[in-house]
Amino acid sequence: MTRKVIIDVDPGIDDAVALTMALFDPRLEVLAVTATAGCVGHERATANLQALVNLLDPPRLPRLGAAPADAELTPWPFLLDGTDGLGGIDLPQVSLHGGHVAEKVIWETLRAHPRQVTIIALGPLTNLARLFRRDPGVVDLVQEVVVSGGSLRAAGDATPVADANFFADPQAARHLILQPLAKVLVPLETSGQLVLGFGLLDQLPDESSRAGTLLRRMLPHAFRAQRQLLGSEGIRLHGTVALVAATHPELFERATIAADVETAGDLTAGMLVVDRRQARQWQPTADILTACDAAAVEDCIIRGLAAAAAAT
Repeated sequence: MTRKVIIDVDPGIDDAVALTMALFDPRLEVLAVTATAGCVGHERATANLQALVNLLDPPRLPRLGAAPADAELTPWPFLLDGTDGLGGIDLPQVSLHGGHVAEKVIWETLRAHPRQVTIIALGPLTNLARLFRRDPGVVDLVQEVVVSGGSLRAAGDATPVADANFFADPQAARHLILQPLAKVLVPLETSGQLVLGFGLLDQLPDESSRAGTLLRRMLPHAFRAQRQLLGSEGIRLHGTVALVAATHPELFERATIAADVETAGDLTAGMLVVDRRQARQWQPTADILTACDAAAVEDCIIRGLAAAAAAT
């Protein structure tokens, strides 16, 4: 059986890789893909999403949701994805079907498929928080949320203690964490266990396919930016690992935590705060993935990209 999903993205390079895999994964029925600002602003996020789906042209087009124009997010200080979010590859801009704002698309999709849909959130949690504030009852219609975000040991990337997705919209992250629904966090420490080296470029599909063309244009920029800005010889695709966590949960170790998100601290906004006291006073709020089989996850990514290329 296929798993019905909504994928919420701030479409930079990482999320573009994840989306390339997801749209052609036979285990997933991608009902909708929605955009949020994050590594790029809201207009660019929507434009990137439309351009990616148009280029990849999946056999079943998902509904598309536009990033809200009135959401105020804190940008990440490193432009790892380039000014356009996709490594400067200059995809043709298109205006695809729909045009509704993301939260409306998510709301309508959940109501059409109650308790059957997993939301895979790969960017800031703005759209989900807006939806749950608008209609708190819709929480009961969600099967599960898989979140790329948080840091189990307060080792961040956007700040010393916060990851980019939670840092961009701490209020939204807190709102989601405290919702009474099934949720799985894929924190930086776990998704960061997979470091992809330059050898990845040799394993990408060739440019005879649309997916191969996209990947071979985007990913060299990711390697250059990581090396120039962060001094890293490899890249970490946190959102892509989170997608694998949704499709292959057996490759990850899991624990249940009682957690909240700091929203007001000058130094700690966006920090995932976990109650580690011997006599824990908070109630459990989420499952968190604490480790992964990095080699197996990498193999899933390589095979997923090859399958996308074969279909395009």
